[in-house]
Amino acid sequence: MLHSRALNGALALLLALLPAVPVVLHAQAGAPVLVTPKESPRATVSQTVGLSTISLSYDRPAVKGRKIWGGLVPMDSVWRAGANENTVLAVTSPFRIGTTRLPAGRYGLHMIPTSSTWTLILSRESNAWGSFSYRPSEDAARVTVPTRPADYIDRLQYTMDEMSDTSVTLALHWEKLAVIIPITVATNDVVIDSIQQQIRGLPRFWPQIWAEAGRWALMHNTRLDLAAAWADSAVQIAPTFANLRLQSNIMARQGNTAGAAALRERAMAVATEADVNAVGYQLLGEGKKDEAIALFRKNVRDYPKSWNVYDSLGEALAAQGNKKEALTLYQKALELAPEAQKGRIRGVVAGLK
Repeated sequence: MLHSRALNGALALLLALLPAVPVVLHAQAGAPVLVTPKESPRATVSQTVGLSTISLSYDRPAVKGRKIWGGLVPMDSVWRAGANENTVLAVTSPFRIGTTRLPAGRYGLHMIPTSSTWTLILSRESNAWGSFSYRPSEDAARVTVPTRPADYIDRLQYTMDEMSDTSVTLALHWEKLAVIIPITVATNDVVIDSIQQQIRGLPRFWPQIWAEAGRWALMHNTRLDLAAAWADSAVQIAPTFANLRLQSNIMARQGNTAGAAALRERAMAVATEADVNAVGYQLLGEGKKDEAIALFRKNVRDYPKSWNVYDSLGEALAAQGNKKEALTLYQKALELAPEAQKGRIRGVVAGLK
């Protein structure tokens, strides 16, 4: 048997003769793995646009005094737009980048930096390690995107800026450069599709759900054919003032003036004091003072013992400039009003005198 010193000497000589290679330490099977901070930590940025969620996951390398563009990041070569594994863009509905249309899904995001505009690449492969196994055959799209000078940022960062109901600007910021990526979704189409799915289920038995659907479509001036059908469903279940008014407003938007007028009359026939009052204030807010006053006068005729009808008509007349009649109405409201309202009304009366 070799003496231990001789054995150690022989091993040392053998190691000295071997070529220099990296030493990789393998954890023993079943042993715990030590978790330490990543040099380029993972980050996520996301934004909801309408009912669509746009999110980006990426690793954030730092400048650390290095030359970035044309140095650490070569020009005119595919770059992973981050560090480590793929930078991943995920969108929950069909979307556009610029004028390029893409289906909902997860995409590996790569870029080709140049001295002017850059090429953004969206790959159908989103689980690769950076751009090392990138294949052009897996491209879902290539889009030219602009860059601009920006304030210095040491650690790469993506932001979601300039959001609207249908779009958001995804921007890469690193060193003294920003890359601008405009993303657009068809919010109205997404919402309409979502509503159609929702009313296939249990919500279809509640009239307010149909009315809410019709009101949304009317407010956004989209798919008025569906809006009319949804409002009709609401009326079939509950022919209330609000549902009939909605039906009337949709019909007016469609250009059916006579049909809209007939529905307004039908709505007024079932209207409560509160219904008429609410529409009166809506018209007042739209600057339609004469129409508002006509409705408030109707309420005074129909509900002569209610302090609130005199209060509302007085307010509308004061807004019109008819202070004399407004004062008379506020005094009548003061006679009928509960104690909790009398102080406010006295203040209005004092201001009109």
